[in-house]
Order: sequence, then C-alpha cells, then structure tokens
Amino acid sequence: MRAECTIQSMKGFTTLLLILCLVVTGLTSAHAQQLRVGYVNMKEVLDNAPQVIAGRRVLDREFRPRNDAIEAEEVRVNGLEQRLQQGDLTETARATLDREIREIRRNINRRKEDLRDELSFRRTEEVHELEDQINLAVQKIADIHGYDLILSSPVVYAHPSLDITALILQQLQLEYEADQLEAAQP
Repeated sequence: MRAECTIQSMKGFTTLLLILCLVVTGLTSAHAQQLRVGYVNMKEVLDNAPQVIAGRRVLDREFRPRNDAIEAEEVRVNGLEQRLQQGDLTETARATLDREIREIRRNINRRKEDLRDELSFRRTEEVHELEDQINLAVQKIADIHGYDLILSSPVVYAHPSLDITALILQQLQLEYEADQLEAAQP
C-alpha cells in the first residue's frame, strides 16, 4: 500500500513537472526570438586577462626570492646526500650528517608548504580584486551589444556562437591599457 502511494505521488509529481516544463517552454518560445544570450568562459578570462597576467608577474616577483632560496637549499641538501652516499664517513659522522639531511628536508618541505599556501592565498586575493572589474566588463559588453542574459562557466553546454569571451578579453585589455596610462601620468 505504501509503495503504491509513493508510485502515485511520483507519477503526479512527474506529470506536474512535465506540464510545468511545457508551460515554461511555451512561454519562453514566444519570447526567445527577442532574447539575446551570451556565454563567457571564465577559465579563459582568468587565464588570459591582462590584469591577471600582470598580477601573476607581481606575484612571481614577490615570491621568486623565497622560491630561489628553497631551491638553493635543495641543491645544498643534494650535495650533502651525495657526500653521505660516498661511504667514507665514520659511523658518528654518517649519523650526524643523516640527521642534518632529514632536518633540512623537513625544513624545505615546511617552507614549500608555507610558500604554496601563501601563494594560493595571494592568487585568490588577486582574483577577488578582479571579479568586480570582470563583472563590469561583462555588463559593459552586454550594454554595448544588446545582450539580455550572459552566462558564465561552468555550464553544461553553450553553442560556440554564444561565446563572447573574446569580447570580454578585449574590453579588459582596453581597461588595462587605460589603467596603465593613468598610472603613468604624474
């Protein structure tokens, strides 16, 4: 009896859902000719916008010295490991060197993890700062080109003809150049 109620209610729900879809489809098809839709691939924007590229350069300059120091420490520890491999050390010297290598490796791993975390945080910070600028560029393109709706990724599917990512990137390039000119003026 309980299974029959569940099946009946599911059939009722499915019928209601089908009717609702038909009504919405009927209503939207009348307006579909007037609706202009665009799609923005946000991954592409975040990979190729000049503001993002400039931000990457800033982060690289900021974090390069720490990364170089870690790499130098890795070279040093590799040299110590080679010395250990030679086998010409006394047992005490070997144990001391082995302990030093393990300590240096732990320190390197800790520093790498700290660097990764801080870099990830700063990248997220940079993207958040650019979100408003990207949204304004999308709105401007929508106004200029008469779009009623602009979707951003991820979407299940968007026909390539709806893709306005290049327009957004062009707008961001124009804004970036304007910002650079403004910054260059005294």
